[in-house]
Amino acid sequence: MESDEAAAASPQASGGTVTPTPKKRGRKPKSKEEESESGGKMKESSVGKMTKTKQSVDDKYSQWKGLVPILYDWLANHNLVWPSLSCRWGPQLDQATYKNRQRLYLSEQTDGSVPNTLVIANCEVVKPRVAAAEHISQFNEEARSPFVKKYKTIIHPGEVNRIRELPQNSKIIATHTDSPDVLIWDVDTQPNRHAVLGAASSRPDLILTGHQDNAEYALAMCPTEPFVLSGGKDKLVVLWSIQDHITTAGTDSKSSGSIIKQIGESGDKTESPSVGPRGVYQGHDDTVEDVAFSPTSAQEFCSVGDDSCLILWDARTGTSPVTKVEKAHDADLHCVDWNPHDDNLILTGSADNTVRLYDRRNLTSNGVGTPIYKFEGHKAAVLCVQWSPDKASVFGSSAEDGLLNIWDYDRVSKKSDRAAKNPAGLFFQHAGHRDKVVDFHWNAADPWTIVSVSDDCETTGGGGTLQIWRMSDLIYRPEEEVLTELETFKSHVMTCASKP
Repeated sequence: MESDEAAAASPQASGGTVTPTPKKRGRKPKSKEEESESGGKMKESSVGKMTKTKQSVDDKYSQWKGLVPILYDWLANHNLVWPSLSCRWGPQLDQATYKNRQRLYLSEQTDGSVPNTLVIANCEVVKPRVAAAEHISQFNEEARSPFVKKYKTIIHPGEVNRIRELPQNSKIIATHTDSPDVLIWDVDTQPNRHAVLGAASSRPDLILTGHQDNAEYALAMCPTEPFVLSGGKDKLVVLWSIQDHITTAGTDSKSSGSIIKQIGESGDKTESPSVGPRGVYQGHDDTVEDVAFSPTSAQEFCSVGDDSCLILWDARTGTSPVTKVEKAHDADLHCVDWNPHDDNLILTGSADNTVRLYDRRNLTSNGVGTPIYKFEGHKAAVLCVQWSPDKASVFGSSAEDGLLNIWDYDRVSKKSDRAAKNPAGLFFQHAGHRDKVVDFHWNAADPWTIVSVSDDCETTGGGGTLQIWRMSDLIYRPEEEVLTELETFKSHVMTCASKP
């Protein structure tokens, strides 16, 4: 039965108000002993620094909020008691006249006073040109959004660092945690749990084994086959097929019953079945931070890591790199995405604050690779990049500077854009988050709609913010089309004004 709870309980109800220290990507978190030892030394300097940072962040945020009615077609703000390190759209559930209902996958990274959870929420997505300007700007940052309702809670064994949905059936998801295993969940058949201290973890439907050390961030699901790809601290890239564990009915997103095949005649199992790797790929010299499949082939994929390398792989040619770009960036690489519209284009994001665009036809096997373009618009490490499903040249990037930038590669060469003060290609900047934007996801079922999450530990002292938003179509539509519409609107206003 669907619950009307919002996607986070109150801190009082959850039994604690302390929020976890944000974790550095690719680095092991400090132990409690180390934290208490260093805490006293840093306390005085940190207080002054945080006060200045908070004032700067609040000023910028106030400016942004005043522009919301102009910049956005729709925006929903949802306060999270616990930070969510990942956010993903699930299947669309139904459509109505003014809004659609869709699944949303989130997580709760707690301080240990209650278990870490995987949250399945139902979200109402307002359709374009429906929301009134005064409504989208009048939200309370400390409140939950009426558009986001918790549907189910899964008690996750360990923190949820990454969530990915299976493109063939988005009711099947994979999660990365602070262990070597990848966990596979059928969210429809998993029981709804109450997250209280001491509660046993939910049991995953499948466990993918093969890593020799923790695999925390690098995770991808194949768009063409039910394959899963992962990278970890063991410097390995590991590939699995879950084809044999998905029933035929499971390929239909509207089918009922368990998608994952049960072990044993009764269907009961005391422990989750495990699946070994289809392939293990060696080529990185440090932690693998992100992976991505080719949009056209389940056998081709790429990976990036803390060794500053971008590596292209082909499972048909063995377990060694096909192409290895030794210095794709000037620092650790955090993220990578393969263009779903053009399988030659690959995006990378890095701790050097830049996003780079590579054409794989320009890369050579001896490690030489010059990016087509370097996008410079962030002031801190880039954490996530993703191509838009709606236009081949558009992509987003989020970073530790609290910004989510939307770029259009086609605009890089335009003279009018070059003359502007903005970085080339940058045409929209979402500044609604007040701390690092750890993840975002374009909505394939609802054009130009994005969900984004920030971990607010450093600026507001805890929790996180989830925002669902869509920029005004006047921003991304062709200029001639927009001008024609505005001229028509102007004529309409003049006609109305001239009437007695």
